[in-house]
Amino acid sequence: MKKRDKKSKQKPKNALVGMILGVFAENPFKNYNYKQIAFRLGVKDKIGKNVIMNIIGELEDANDIIRVKPGKYVINPEKLQKMANKSQYVTGRVDLKKTGKAYIISDEGGDDVFISANNTGHALHGDCVKVLIFPKRKSHKTEGQIIEVLERKKETFVGTLELEKNFGFVVADSQNMPYDLFIPKEHFGEAKNGQKVLVKLMDWPEHANNPFGKIIKVLGQPGDNDVEMQSILAEYDFPLSFSDAVERDASNISMKISPAEIKKRRDYRKTFTLTIDPYDAKDFDDALSFKQLEKGIYEIGVHIADVSHYVQPGTALEKEAYQRATSVYLVDRVIPMLPEKLSNMVCSLRPNEEKLTFSVVFRMNEKAEVLDQWFGKTVINSNRRFTYEEAQQIIDNGEGEYSNEILTFHKLALILRKKRFDAGSINFQTEEIKFKLDEKGKPIETYVKVQKEANHLVEEFMLLANRSVATFIGKPKSGKVPKTFIYRIHDEPNPEKLATFVGFLKKLGYGLNVGSRQQLASSYNNLFERIKGKGEENMIETIAIRTMSKAIYSTDNNGHYGLGFDFYSHFTSPIRRYPDLMVHRLLESYLEGGKSADKEKYEEACQHSSDMEKQASEAERASVKYKQVEFMIDKVGKVFPGLISGVSKWGIFVSLIESHSEGLIRFNDLKGDYYYLDEDNYRIIGKQYGHVYRLGDEVNVLVKNVDLIRRQLDFQIMD
Repeated sequence: MKKRDKKSKQKPKNALVGMILGVFAENPFKNYNYKQIAFRLGVKDKIGKNVIMNIIGELEDANDIIRVKPGKYVINPEKLQKMANKSQYVTGRVDLKKTGKAYIISDEGGDDVFISANNTGHALHGDCVKVLIFPKRKSHKTEGQIIEVLERKKETFVGTLELEKNFGFVVADSQNMPYDLFIPKEHFGEAKNGQKVLVKLMDWPEHANNPFGKIIKVLGQPGDNDVEMQSILAEYDFPLSFSDAVERDASNISMKISPAEIKKRRDYRKTFTLTIDPYDAKDFDDALSFKQLEKGIYEIGVHIADVSHYVQPGTALEKEAYQRATSVYLVDRVIPMLPEKLSNMVCSLRPNEEKLTFSVVFRMNEKAEVLDQWFGKTVINSNRRFTYEEAQQIIDNGEGEYSNEILTFHKLALILRKKRFDAGSINFQTEEIKFKLDEKGKPIETYVKVQKEANHLVEEFMLLANRSVATFIGKPKSGKVPKTFIYRIHDEPNPEKLATFVGFLKKLGYGLNVGSRQQLASSYNNLFERIKGKGEENMIETIAIRTMSKAIYSTDNNGHYGLGFDFYSHFTSPIRRYPDLMVHRLLESYLEGGKSADKEKYEEACQHSSDMEKQASEAERASVKYKQVEFMIDKVGKVFPGLISGVSKWGIFVSLIESHSEGLIRFNDLKGDYYYLDEDNYRIIGKQYGHVYRLGDEVNVLVKNVDLIRRQLDFQIMD
């Protein structure tokens, strides 16, 4: 190997590090050189091999691996021991399954800990617990026993009441709640047998098999659309209404803007401004302004609703916004973070109304290069509200009202988008399922929302604003430590998942270049282009997304891997996201010369916002799942084409091509052979005849059973 200059002992941060250490750890007594490691990881190009060579040198410097002969290394036994079992005890969150078994997502990172059903104690899904780790057996997963519940995540549950003479049980809706809640007669309230109810957990006696509860709210009859949507909200701990104090705060806010407030701001009321949103949107929180400065030079303004002007710290309105942290978008309704007077009226950038905004204004040339930028408080008056469909029609036809402005925005957005992908953004394709509902909320049609150029137009300018704000605050200036700020971060791919994915792709004749971050991003995009329209497209895109980490909020800037940005924040949607509201406050303070904010306080708010975002996403998925199952309720006995969307030890999941409803084909319903799971290759194999069902395969299925209460579909294969 080439000689390297000794560098800092700081551990290298790269998705490759974990993959390289994983190769050494799999065979701790075997020595490897960098070429052998590259071969194991599927890296063939010279640049990628050089990166691996440098990382191996850094791992040697950090004493994670030991040189045994020139160019040959083995893993340090001390490092192996740390990787194998960091501690006899760990703390973490419980991921409880319907079967009663659980997995612990450790606070210290590393592998999840498996807990058998008889070792979960009285822990419930989401609880923070202390776990005793069992001695690890060779080639077995990490196992343990829950010995203490440190913090209950949840105290209320939604379910259906089943009454006996002197007691009752509530069968929970959640698939993560394997226990029925015992309800003593004195805690029935007004609830009747078969109704959906909200139950509060009161006690769980040491030797009782079931937790004890009290009915605190009757939701109504199962199957009613409003009842089911409210059940989903309650299940994920979102409030069903605003308190009187919050509504009072909102009602006291004036719709009028004082002349004194306007004088404090840069005035854009006479500059052409538009909004582009979905046809059914009411909370318009972003607008774009356009002004031609000289030939080939434009002033582009990204104007965002100035929610922080109205939502002041210490008010009931502020406390409620913090607790909710996000708006929730169910299939048939929006549960806003802020009351309707603010979200749809005072703050919404409605056309032909004066509105207070916080803006990023760019001076750009025809190559979409930012020549100058300005951040500050503004006032606007939007000339026109466009739907995405109206803007798309102008892009397609090249004519229409304000076509010059929209086509210029479009031209600049195309350049920004190309630059972004050339620089390392990954073009992940995710499907958004939408429904057409009748007057009672019953789904009569389901379809996939298609992103077109008009969507990309808005997206690129919002990304530019978010990135510019984060860079302005976060990039070190003259050796000064950056002030506390809120970043939207997206970590590198999980090394083990990425290594498995690379190996799997190799078997299909595809490859990923994992030599560097930019090479990996570029090869992801090339892969998506190569598989477009092919049978394996759905399978590969699904697995690719699963290799990635989840984006979260943090005061520590680690960059955004998926977008390829060193600095990224959320500035553009404060009507529906609390982190954007925090970003507005911090940016305003720092523009006025304020000192750095309390990092610990804001980090706690980031963690809460990330948690609530995840809950909102789960609630939204639950509402989609309910409507998908409801859509299939009159289709039992019919046959539909579908794609295998998942494989598990219970069977195979199939997503119907037309409706995108997903159901399970259980192993017991697969006739003619005994099938076993080949998890690493995302397939099941018939033991006797060798027939294979793989993720992404197209199959015809019979709708065998529809269970609306459990939101479950059972299919039977017809091939």
